[in-house]
Amino acid sequence: MTTPEETIPTPASELKAKTKLTGKVVKTTLAGVLVDLSMEIPGIIHISQLSETAVKRVEDVVQVGQTVDVWVRKVKADRVELTMIEPVGMDWRELKPELVVKGKVVRLETYGAFVEIGAERPGLVHISEMAHGYVKTPGDVVKEGDEIEVMVLDVDRKKKQIRLSMKAVLPKPEEKVIEEPEPSSPRTDRKRGGKKGKPRSEKFEMPNEAPSEPEPTVFELAWQAALDRAKAEKAAKAHKAKNSDQAQDEILKRTLKNRLPTGG
Repeated sequence: MTTPEETIPTPASELKAKTKLTGKVVKTTLAGVLVDLSMEIPGIIHISQLSETAVKRVEDVVQVGQTVDVWVRKVKADRVELTMIEPVGMDWRELKPELVVKGKVVRLETYGAFVEIGAERPGLVHISEMAHGYVKTPGDVVKEGDEIEVMVLDVDRKKKQIRLSMKAVLPKPEEKVIEEPEPSSPRTDRKRGGKKGKPRSEKFEMPNEAPSEPEPTVFELAWQAALDRAKAEKAAKAHKAKNSDQAQDEILKRTLKNRLPTGG
């Protein structure tokens, strides 16, 4: 009984790359193997696709009549090109930034964790991409064998490097907002556009009454008394001077009158 991934699609044109099939070896040659897939066209395995290690003779790996597990590489009009080397789950063309995949932590280093995501090689989650907060060591967050979800950040095909992120798929922590207490007065800043939670100053209107005179201080009373005394002394001197002038005028008038000649 075949599993769902071993179910043979019909027709052959519907086969997709990496589809797993089961077939029977019907012929071997120097260049490879002919496989019966129970389809309208045969399957072909090149000698280079029989094993991950170099193969000198086809018969060292397979024999005629042997049932083999194979994977589709390409589908052509007259044949299906196959491989006995299990393909990676994702090739370099499929790895693109922002792609979210699941993987397994396979190695921890001081600078991060390597995660197997089914690509040609594991990707690296740098320690700065493991969580939103500070991480002292990768072991504080994950351990080898953990199944985690990651996002592809960058792929360098030439260097065969895959950068991954764990925090990119984690919800961002909510910012804590400390609300100020509401003012006891029913009137708030909403009418004046003030900040919420801060009471605005109330406008106070004076009653329609004449303002009362402020009470004078001791210094003001003493100062006023001194002014009054100076004013009184000045007035007294002026009055005395006036009386003196009047007296002198009287004396002068009498003197002149006494000296005037009299007729006779």
